[in-house]
Amino acid sequence: MTLQANDFIDRAAAYGYDFYAGVPCSFLTPFINTVIDSDRLTYVSAANEGDAVALAAGQALAGKRAVAMMQNSGLGNAVSPLTSLNWVFRLPILLIVTWRGAAEVADEPQHELMGRITPDMLDTMEIPWEIFPDQADAVDDALARAEAHMNDTGRPYALVMKKGTVAPAELMRTEPPTQSRGAITFRPAPPRHPQLTRRDALAHLVAHTAVADSVVIASTGFAGRELYAIEDRPNHLYMVGSMGCAPLLGLGLAMARPDLKVYVVDGDGAALMRLGAMSTLAAYGPTNLYHLLLDNGMHESTGGQATVSSGLSFAAIAAAAGYRTTYEGYERATIDQMLAGSSQGPAFSHLHIQAGTDKASLPRPAASPVEVKQRLMAHIGGDS
Repeated sequence: MTLQANDFIDRAAAYGYDFYAGVPCSFLTPFINTVIDSDRLTYVSAANEGDAVALAAGQALAGKRAVAMMQNSGLGNAVSPLTSLNWVFRLPILLIVTWRGAAEVADEPQHELMGRITPDMLDTMEIPWEIFPDQADAVDDALARAEAHMNDTGRPYALVMKKGTVAPAELMRTEPPTQSRGAITFRPAPPRHPQLTRRDALAHLVAHTAVADSVVIASTGFAGRELYAIEDRPNHLYMVGSMGCAPLLGLGLAMARPDLKVYVVDGDGAALMRLGAMSTLAAYGPTNLYHLLLDNGMHESTGGQATVSSGLSFAAIAAAAGYRTTYEGYERATIDQMLAGSSQGPAFSHLHIQAGTDKASLPRPAASPVEVKQRLMAHIGGDS
């Protein structure tokens, strides 16, 4: 008898799985349709597979179980967060990956190579995997093996789904994810040279965010190191690698913990790498999410190579995407305006800053990424 989607979903719920993020695949259609139609589950439609992984990782940061779903072709998009976010910080998530191009299945030419190398990719990333169960009585054992691995290592586990594993299910809920919007508050910045440094901006943010009820996530590169140099607080997370994933990690955490104010410090280079994330944050972002983008027009930590940010306005993009409040400017007031919109999140500020950092005197966190994560989870009660 073919597996019904709820045969898996109901058993997974016993382990705490009520959050799913993903990108559709025809092999996943009945499963993902059932998740979307369920009133007891949360589904986030991610712009790409790496974003889905980062979203699920944000839930894991809150101490919750979450699923990232994707076609195996999307493993390429997910390599960065899987190897430099989940692996490094030990953030366990369950992956459901379809196996297009499997040897026994006639498929399209674009799936041929990935079909051959999917097992090798998962093995290389040190992600244990097994075939997604096709019978209801095999689901519990598969979930138990996944849970044992996650508890033992703090890292992802994958179920690889073959064609026709899940019985067909028609999608009933077809409305797009939308939120009621407040007035767009985008204000073009005056054309003048920035006066603030990154450290000025971060020091102002630290001074105006309370440790007790907030989390500050800093993007990879100098943002995290500068934040650490200003003050190393238990509510800080300093990203390493997984460039562009900080906003999605913050979104996953903010959705899991509406009682916390989640501040994401982004950079122009990182934002450009995953620009589609802004549309996801705008569609799903709760009122407790704040997105601060510090724009110095370059990849400073790698030698000062210019980005293309001088030719665009991130605030205008955020406004078009549908953030409830958006600001752009050169002054500390740009941060204050974002913070003031506490009931109008997701809020966004595009702050132009000076280039230039004394790299030689900029410390790296003394604690390992895992220790920083564990400290944060203990602080917010996500480790219980």
